[in-house]
Amino acid sequence: MPEENVETVARAITAINQRDIDGYLACCTENIELRTPVSPVAGAYEGAVGIRRFFADIEDAGPDFRLDLERLEAVGSERVLAFTRVTYHGRASGLSTPVETGNVYEFEEGKIRRIQIFLDRGEALEAAGLSE
Repeated sequence: MPEENVETVARAITAINQRDIDGYLACCTENIELRTPVSPVAGAYEGAVGIRRFFADIEDAGPDFRLDLERLEAVGSERVLAFTRVTYHGRASGLSTPVETGNVYEFEEGKIRRIQIFLDRGEALEAAGLSE
């Protein structure tokens, strides 16, 4: 199961980069929760309606909003840790804004149930039950 969870997270990130909302939702439970401090999409997004709003928010942030994976690993049987680099050029400013994050994905019955995104990767490691 841990390897399948890693593959599911990779598919979800690819779906974000391709703006494939249905593909993303196929990786998630119906009651998915996404919590992110990343400006300008900071906030909580819940359920399919929330995820659709998240996709609209990333498009508003910048049409080239992208997540690049730097690290992806299973943590036990129900969690995955991902280190990503978020990049986008602000729609209004045109400025590039790279942000490094640590993301903890929690699974339920083989689908993503909760995503917590941290700007401090040490906090993400702690939340995942790891330390470096």
